[in-house]
Amino acid sequence: MNNTGTTDYKERIEKFLERQEFMKHIGFNLNIIEEGRTEGWLDIKEIHKQQKGLVHGGVTATVADIVAGFAAYTLVPMDCHVVTAEIKISYFKAGMGDKLHAIGYVIKPGRKVNFCEAEVWSVKGDERHLIAKATTTMAVINPSDVNHKMNVNA
Repeated sequence: MNNTGTTDYKERIEKFLERQEFMKHIGFNLNIIEEGRTEGWLDIKEIHKQQKGLVHGGVTATVADIVAGFAAYTLVPMDCHVVTAEIKISYFKAGMGDKLHAIGYVIKPGRKVNFCEAEVWSVKGDERHLIAKATTTMAVINPSDVNHKMNVNA
């Protein structure tokens, strides 16, 4: 149960996913949503690769950011949202294979910020390699923090 006393985070995230146009554009699917943890998959296609045929570092950072952000979002009150305040990513190995598997989790929740980590794995058949790890700070946005024109619950 999250700090709102409910488990409504799955429904809220599923609603947000309907409008996640960038995620749709790159083909990333968030398919595991648990309290403080999310996971997703990306089928690696040519559009995800840089000039040498490896997964572009920006794609790797993007999927890490997505899973960390949604992991943090599972823990905030119903009328709040989260945004990335900081992200640091370390690349361990070139991104190659058929898929990327990204796992994000909250390591220290808070009222104003959530500290998260994300792992990005390349997958080819039964082979898995940890290609990157990110640490993020996700800022909690309260309704009183935003301009009244912005609807964070929509």
